[in-house]
Amino acid sequence: MLTSQRKRLILDRLARDGQVVAKQLSHELALSEDTIRRDLRELAAEGLLLRVHGGAMPVSPTAVPIAERRSLSRDAKSALGKAGAAMIRDGMTVVFDGGTSNLEIIRHLPAQARFTAITHSPTIAVALEDRPDVDVVIIGGKLFRHSMVATGALAAEAIARIRADLFFLGVTGVHAGEGLTTGDMEEAAIKRQLMSASAETAVLATSDKLGAVSPFRIGGIGEISTLIVEGEAAEERIAAFAGSGVSILRAG
Repeated sequence: MLTSQRKRLILDRLARDGQVVAKQLSHELALSEDTIRRDLRELAAEGLLLRVHGGAMPVSPTAVPIAERRSLSRDAKSALGKAGAAMIRDGMTVVFDGGTSNLEIIRHLPAQARFTAITHSPTIAVALEDRPDVDVVIIGGKLFRHSMVATGALAAEAIARIRADLFFLGVTGVHAGEGLTTGDMEEAAIKRQLMSASAETAVLATSDKLGAVSPFRIGGIGEISTLIVEGEAAEERIAAFAGSGVSILRAG
């Protein structure tokens, strides 16, 4: 089998099974594990998968700059945002992570919404400009341009003083075994701290995030209270989260 054929097979297995085990595939193809591992390394270098111990997992297709993410899954994100907005009650203190899905929550808020919004995303803060009944608290720090959010020591110090009712967490991967992941180590640390500062955490996940994995772990699936998914998300992807304790809410 040619190298290109093996790589295509690996990517097809990832799409079908959600993982590739190097030892298992080497036995099936009667090849050495070193050959399979080399293929996995090269595919990982191309950004086509994420290597893990013993094999590989699908890489999140949403781990791209925010300017590119704005054009992805627009209709799905709108439905997710509407479902997220419905969770907000008057008088709550709500933390908004950065991200294009969370921005849709702001766009679907009822005109009379009255609550306190806390965010480390300048984009989210600006989107709340025409909401006079929403008190906006901005967390400062070093701007991480990939996601347009504040990170670092200043952000962490401010978050330590927050106690919120609800946190809308942004992720690039939601996997039953690997948990909630993102593409940057410092951003993952800030997300963990925001989760700890909030009574409940919700995640809006387009279908391409379900079963995907990014390099840095935020936490386990059981650490969030609600996972909001597309109404047409594949049943097998949703079934993977059964028994995790998380409430699944279908949008749309």
